[in-house]
Amino acid sequence: MRPVAERRIHQIFEVSVWLKGAHALIECFGGVLLYLATTDTIVSWVKAFTQDELIEDPNDLIAGYLSQAASHFSIASKEFYAFYLLSHGLIKLLLVVGLLRGKLWSYPASLVALGAFIVYQVYRYTYTSSAGLLVLTLFDAIVMVLIWHEWRIMRENQPAAGTLGG
Repeated sequence: MRPVAERRIHQIFEVSVWLKGAHALIECFGGVLLYLATTDTIVSWVKAFTQDELIEDPNDLIAGYLSQAASHFSIASKEFYAFYLLSHGLIKLLLVVGLLRGKLWSYPASLVALGAFIVYQVYRYTYTSSAGLLVLTLFDAIVMVLIWHEWRIMRENQPAAGTLGG
């Protein structure tokens, strides 16, 4: 039986994994939407979304950025982001299912995948300076610590190889 502090850490681990799963589903959904939508449709959605804000405040930073980004959105960009979101989401979903089922392979695989995502997110941050990327990277780092902690406990509680249970 786990002490109270360990149970609390495990609960935080489970919540964080469920949140990663929800984020992965959103990424998959967004990737599929990007694959299905045309670039003209995306530009018209962004214009509809930002139009009122830009009329009210032509210097609105976010609406201006979104409007400008949409005007330069190419088919290649759309396909890259669609592939990135879908593949990223599917990888995370696979790992989340493994973690929630307590599969030992999923712990090191999750650490490697999240580590790779963090490296890429930091790289992207150097180009975009996106606060969202920093938040996502911080969350991923916290989840990595929780996964490492859970993996360590799972390995400690596993019967030694070659022993008979029963």
